[in-house]
Amino acid sequence: MAAAGGEQSVSIRLVVNERPHVLDVGAGETLLGTLRERLALTGPKEACCEGECGACTVLVDGAPVASCIAAAGSMDGRTIRTVEGLAGAGELTVLQQAFVSHAAVQCGYCTPGVLMVLTALLDDVPDPSETDIRQALAGNICRCTGYQQIVDAALDAAGAVSP
Repeated sequence: MAAAGGEQSVSIRLVVNERPHVLDVGAGETLLGTLRERLALTGPKEACCEGECGACTVLVDGAPVASCIAAAGSMDGRTIRTVEGLAGAGELTVLQQAFVSHAAVQCGYCTPGVLMVLTALLDDVPDPSETDIRQALAGNICRCTGYQQIVDAALDAAGAVSP
C-alpha cells in the first residue's frame, strides 16, 4: 500500500488511552508523529527527536518508550497510554495531584514524559526509594525544577497509594 507521495504504508491496529484505532502509517512515521498529528494527543512533546530527553515518553504495554524514535508501524497490536490517558473523569491521579502540591510542574514541557515514567515506576514498584525514583528519571531532562520537587512528589504519591 502506498501513502501520499508514493511512500509505503502499513495498516496497524492499536489501542491508545483505551480507544481502539486502525491507521495506515508511513514507513518513516514515528509514534510521536502519529499521536500528535493523527490523534491530536499533544501531551507527548517533540524536543530532541533522538530519544534522549524524555519529553515524548509514553507507555507502550505499560513500559516507558521514547515515542520520537519508535516506529509507528511497530505498534501493531500494542496498547499505548499517554498523559491524556492518566486522569479519568477529569480527576487527577494521585501522582498528578502530588505534582501540583509539590510545585513539580513549572514550565510543564517535560511534565508529561516525567509523569509517564513515574507512573510506570509506581505500577511496578509501589513503594520506591528516592534512588529508584532518580534512576527512573535518568532519561528525563527538566531544566526548571532541579528534580527535587519531582522526587518529593513521587515519594508523596507512593506513600499515598502504598498499603
